[in-house]
Amino acid sequence: MSHPLVTFCDVIRFLHTSDWQLGMTRRFLGPEAQARFGDARIEALRTLGRLAHQEGCAFVVVAGDVYESNHVERQVLVRSLEAMAATPEVTFYLLPGNHDPLDASSVFRSRTFVEHVPSNVVVLDSTTPRSVGEGVELIAAPWTSKRPLVDLIAAAIPADLPPSDSTVRIVVGHGAADLLAPETSDPAVIDIRSLEARIEAGMIHYVALGDRHSTTDVGSSGRIWYSGAPEPTDFVETDPANALVVEIDGPELNVTSHRVGTWRFLRSDHDLTGATDIESLSRRLDAIDEKHRTVLRLSLVGQLGLAEYARLQDVLSHYQDLFAAVEVWEATSDLVVLPADADFAHLPLAGFARAALDDLRGELAQPASAEVARDALGLLYRLTGAAS
Repeated sequence: MSHPLVTFCDVIRFLHTSDWQLGMTRRFLGPEAQARFGDARIEALRTLGRLAHQEGCAFVVVAGDVYESNHVERQVLVRSLEAMAATPEVTFYLLPGNHDPLDASSVFRSRTFVEHVPSNVVVLDSTTPRSVGEGVELIAAPWTSKRPLVDLIAAAIPADLPPSDSTVRIVVGHGAADLLAPETSDPAVIDIRSLEARIEAGMIHYVALGDRHSTTDVGSSGRIWYSGAPEPTDFVETDPANALVVEIDGPELNVTSHRVGTWRFLRSDHDLTGATDIESLSRRLDAIDEKHRTVLRLSLVGQLGLAEYARLQDVLSHYQDLFAAVEVWEATSDLVVLPADADFAHLPLAGFARAALDDLRGELAQPASAEVARDALGLLYRLTGAAS
């Protein structure tokens, strides 16, 4: 398969991205939201292609985890290839990572990929330095298994690599950096100090990393970066949804972060002590824009009566229909429901239903069953209270 080479005159400019993980599913998304989430991740590829073209980037390096696994659905594969083909003037260099290693079942060797891959998509399947333009080389460290036993980047860079001021060498790798995971015993952890030494010696000029979903400058040289994922994937990410435009002009290097993602993962903490707080929560949720692309995790702390708790459930139910997902994070929530006799006085309950009510009220005092009893009482109140 041939691909276009680009001749650089003075300035070298390329786009660094990683961790697309196309085909990813999230447990907290319903079917409709999951479909939109998947569509956004494919559309991000078109955005990256347009950004690279607009910024004058001749190529894109994707530093690992292009796909969620080697067994993604065929539709995900062909749609992603079509999305990259939409900007034929930009070449995408794809590095196999830990999610999609270049093993016997590799998605990059599948019949679907081989038959549909466009000419501007190239798999970095070897550690042999690859010329991508006049005076520009990529040194790639593809994963060939899910659990490598060495630092793949260190193994990919030739030991006898001479310093160069005429050939710009860009290392493309994937994995955890030792400076960010100092307690790990993983033999594949990336040795950042070794890379810094090679940068200082002029052997390599930029290291494009993937695996960390937050955009991160690693080390002290300013030349080793995690691009972060183009669309966020979880609440723990501090700066996702970016891609990096890297410009090398002789000895000078400039890295510019560009926002490309459209989804958000938000956390919101609320103290609830009565009806006023619940209505305040409702107003704050209502003020959030782009709800259909927002995953919301709530931490709720406080004490409510049963009528107030039922109102809270109504509010949450309403916004669960508007947001991509809303979940109450039990690990950080401490919401106590203390029903009063007045909460039940008007409910039309008798016989078995009244006995069930009394049992549930008793269960509220038991830590092991309080959460289930609270939710059951809230549902009972909403059903019978609304009908009374």
